[in-house]
Amino acid sequence: MANRVLIKPLITEKSDVLNDQLNKVSFIVDKKANKIEIRNAVESMYNVSVDSVNTAVLPGKLKVKFTRGGVQRGRKPSYKKAIVTLVEGEQIDLFGEL
Repeated sequence: MANRVLIKPLITEKSDVLNDQLNKVSFIVDKKANKIEIRNAVESMYNVSVDSVNTAVLPGKLKVKFTRGGVQRGRKPSYKKAIVTLVEGEQIDLFGEL
């Protein structure tokens, strides 16, 4: 289950600023995962030391698209986000050799 705790890194402008200034990395995680499981998954996958983990469950949203065929209504799913603070001096390179 440790490999399915972290679904993917969350790459946004806000998460980029948090990474640069405060040494925090954001991930989309499994909704059933707790902070201890998230900490262990990040430490084992990226070989870093984690200082703290903050989580938030973001609700799903209704989306409306206006197309030539008419109005299409849909829903974006809810998801759980984890913001992981790394120990001073530790770093995760999410982009690799870009």
